[in-house]
Amino acid sequence: TVQAKSDTATYDGNEHSVSGFETLEFTVGGNLYKVEGLSASASGTDAGEYASIVTGTAVVKDAQGDDVTGKFTVMTEDGKLVIGKRAVTLTSADDSKEYDGTPLTNDEVTVSGDGWADGEGAAYDVTGSQTAVGSSKNAFTYELNAGTKAENYSITKTEGTLTVTDDEVDYTVTVQAKSDTATYDGNEHSV
Repeated sequence: TVQAKSDTATYDGNEHSVSGFETLEFTVGGNLYKVEGLSASASGTDAGEYASIVTGTAVVKDAQGDDVTGKFTVMTEDGKLVIGKRAVTLTSADDSKEYDGTPLTNDEVTVSGDGWADGEGAAYDVTGSQTAVGSSKNAFTYELNAGTKAENYSITKTEGTLTVTDDEVDYTVTVQAKSDTATYDGNEHSV
């Protein structure tokens, strides 16, 4: 049995390939035999599975180079090239501050895991905001750049946390009602 080689790779934007066989030499009854006349190869760039199909007509030769194909049944097994998706984790920032009446925002997004392949990536729109004392998610969306294919990536999105803490300052607010004056004219007046 002649088995085509298989291989695995992680998507990186480059072409990957596999060719050849696990072995073309076999020892039977103490004698060495070689199989010729076959080929197998596969190549691909995008994530997926590519078959390395065995083609050609098998010729078996003994150690002296004589054709002994008639004495053998040659079976073949195809191989494959598997290009795995690139794992990418997108994480918006954690941030915090004391309450000051203005919104807390942080538009930083970090990329971890395998990261983007060279020349590929995404644009981020971070919309997370926290003004009052408390916490909320640092929400964001992303859009893949031109030429970056979603099917080549396994993307995990993680939202950070924005936290506004109490500044421990007590504020005093004085609310004063309006006053007004008028001269009596028989009509109702108000303020």
